[in-house]
Amino acid sequence: MADINRTTNSMALPSDISNEIMQKTQESSAIMRLAHHIALPGRGVTIPVITGDPTAAWVAETAAKPVSNGTPGTKLMQAFKIAVIETFSKEFVRDIPALYDALVQRLPGALAGVFDSTIIGATQAPSATNFDTFASCTAQSILNANNGTYLGLVAADADIAAHGGVMNGLALGAQARALLLTATDTTNRPLFLASANDGVVDKVLGVPTYFNKNLYKAGASSGSVPAIVGIAGDWSQAMYGTVAGVEIAVTDTATLTSGNTTINLWQQNMIAVRAEIEVGFRADTSCFNLLTGAIPS
Repeated sequence: MADINRTTNSMALPSDISNEIMQKTQESSAIMRLAHHIALPGRGVTIPVITGDPTAAWVAETAAKPVSNGTPGTKLMQAFKIAVIETFSKEFVRDIPALYDALVQRLPGALAGVFDSTIIGATQAPSATNFDTFASCTAQSILNANNGTYLGLVAADADIAAHGGVMNGLALGAQARALLLTATDTTNRPLFLASANDGVVDKVLGVPTYFNKNLYKAGASSGSVPAIVGIAGDWSQAMYGTVAGVEIAVTDTATLTSGNTTINLWQQNMIAVRAEIEVGFRADTSCFNLLTGAIPS
């Protein structure tokens, strides 16, 4: 990602383009599609958390009714920024619709990818206190050997249930798709059939399943640390918040630095588009399991 050294005037970008980029970012993120979304104030918001469910009981006529309370608590959801700057030639943006199309196609994946990668622990989180990740969750192997894919998913389901949750969604990396499609029963019939409509796996064990190539963390080459290929969990226990939407700024009079490269937009007849979102994430991480199983690399 490039950093701004000097910025002068910016050019306006239609608000509907920013809204479309935000919508497609949410669609591109497997985790955003599964977790509950809230509007997040810039200063953050305190979320009430209740652990444990009340317990009801049969009672006799006129008998005292049982009292059963969960344990209340709170978590602070704080907004953190994800940003990217992309450059284009002035010749390219002579056709403004082409620029808009490029932004809508390219930026959502970049923003969503960082978010999903961070949640599974493949990218460093912005905060150790007010931003939850699944990096330390219980891990279940879904390698294909000896029905491992099916048994690993069932083990994740059982562990989530043991912690008071219900597995209601899977967020998987691209590497997990092959594990699902090649998993077979004792007669070599596929266990997880692809959808007849679009040729992709959209439900596993009856729960919605979404893919993002960034939901992957390579393992150790020795095999001592397995690769992470996704997350299973009770997504009613996960929440993300965004401040406004995607903020877009466009300029042709800035100097950018990217590593050891310096780009003078005015001198090189280019423009730069900066996109950023402010987002927070909190979850009851005990209700989630990491899924491992890709060949370590």
